[in-house]
Amino acid sequence: MTAGRDPLARFRDAAARRAEAGLRRTLRPRPGGTGGDVDLASNDYLGLAGDPRLVEGAVAAARAWGTGSTGSRLVTGTTELHAELDRRLAGFTGSPAGLVFSSGFLANLGAVTALAGPGTLVVSDQVNHASIVDACRLSRSRVVIVPHRDAAAVEQALAEREEDHAVVVTDAVFSVDGDLAPLAALHRAVRAHGALLVIDEAHALGVVGDGGRGAAHAAGLAGEPDVVLTLTLSKSLAAQGGAVLGAPEVIDTLVDTGRSFIFDTGLNPPAAGAALAALDVLEADPELPARARDRARRIAGLAAGSGLETAAGPAAAVVPVYLGEPHAAVRAAGICADHGLRVGCFRPPSVPKGRACLRLTARATLDESDLTHLGAALAEVATSTARSLHT
Repeated sequence: MTAGRDPLARFRDAAARRAEAGLRRTLRPRPGGTGGDVDLASNDYLGLAGDPRLVEGAVAAARAWGTGSTGSRLVTGTTELHAELDRRLAGFTGSPAGLVFSSGFLANLGAVTALAGPGTLVVSDQVNHASIVDACRLSRSRVVIVPHRDAAAVEQALAEREEDHAVVVTDAVFSVDGDLAPLAALHRAVRAHGALLVIDEAHALGVVGDGGRGAAHAAGLAGEPDVVLTLTLSKSLAAQGGAVLGAPEVIDTLVDTGRSFIFDTGLNPPAAGAALAALDVLEADPELPARARDRARRIAGLAAGSGLETAAGPAAAVVPVYLGEPHAAVRAAGICADHGLRVGCFRPPSVPKGRACLRLTARATLDESDLTHLGAALAEVATSTARSLHT
């Protein structure tokens, strides 16, 4: 290191440039209890994060098993609760077998890196989640990035490959745009070319399909031997953790070789207990997902009615409102905050340049008053945006 040089100066300079471009992030602690802003930003799509049944599930698990899993799942970190959650998630989605991880991010890392590798082509949608992007980079495979939702491009990549094996990986519902992957067409392509299809159900589980059983189930792909599902427990199930679901051969491979499974401490028992309680709630009230989808359609209608660019007919609970540049999105988020609404404000690198947006998320428990407040806020956002374009 050059004597006298400040090793932190480059980080301060980069932070200043991000601030000028409207790209600084800040942490905003939520208050406890049920007060505060109306939540239109979280991934608590079914409104279960504060549900007493989930709280009791977590508390009962903590009393029985303690607060920590005490080790990796291959050593001491698998309790009877974990084994039950493996089985319940598989059964709920129609998959042959399941394996719970400590996060959805690690589930994607584990699935892609263990199922790919040298001699395997990986084909990935260009707007897949960062966890999939990182998994592709770590897979040591040749990776082909295809245009968004382009099944024909996937087919071409598979047909032209020289590798013996191939894995196609896609989000089921894309995390910002909220649109649905063409799963049936993707499955036809992998079936024709002897490949595997890995589907990340993170934003679909609990919202899409009959009783919230996910996009693969809705597309008729549940239990297919060449389909692997990944998911998170931290969104609709309002807990923490992730899972990979698929054929027994897939699960055995992950147990034997999945680095993000083998070398990570297992999911803590209270989170597993909460997730099991959430599955109980979903099975007892299968109309919850439909209510979340209804609220999403109404949110999209409010945005479109205000003249803002949004998704037509959202597939799940995510509703983007596109504003273009980062500063416009920050201003819009501020307007929503003034109306008592907490919203997502997505800017590069979370979205492409020129596609900064508000990311609004529906909840099954949103009421008419919440939607009325949102409509007023979006109307003000539209007026403010139009004014800024003419100044």
